[in-house]
Amino acid sequence: MSQTALSDKALSILTFAAYHSLVSGETVTRVVLDDGKGHKADSQGVSEMEEAGLLSPDGERGTLTDEGLEALGKVIEAIRSAAR
Repeated sequence: MSQTALSDKALSILTFAAYHSLVSGETVTRVVLDDGKGHKADSQGVSEMEEAGLLSPDGERGTLTDEGLEALGKVIEAIRSAAR
C-alpha cells in the first residue's frame, strides 16, 4: 500500500467495503462505483485509490488489488479495535 495517507474520499470507499464485509462475514473484493440508482463512489477517491495501487476500476465496479484487500483488512481491524 502507498505510504501516503488516504483522503476521506478514498477512505469512504474502503469504509463502505468494510461495512459490507462485516455484514456478510465475507471479504469484499469488488466495490460498486456507480449503481445507477444514486450510489456513486467519489471520483477523486476512486482516482486516488487507483493511483495508490489499491483499486482497479472497471466501469460501474472496481476490484480491490492485493494491496487494497490489505488496506481493507486494516480498516476492519481498526473498527473492531475501536469497539473494544
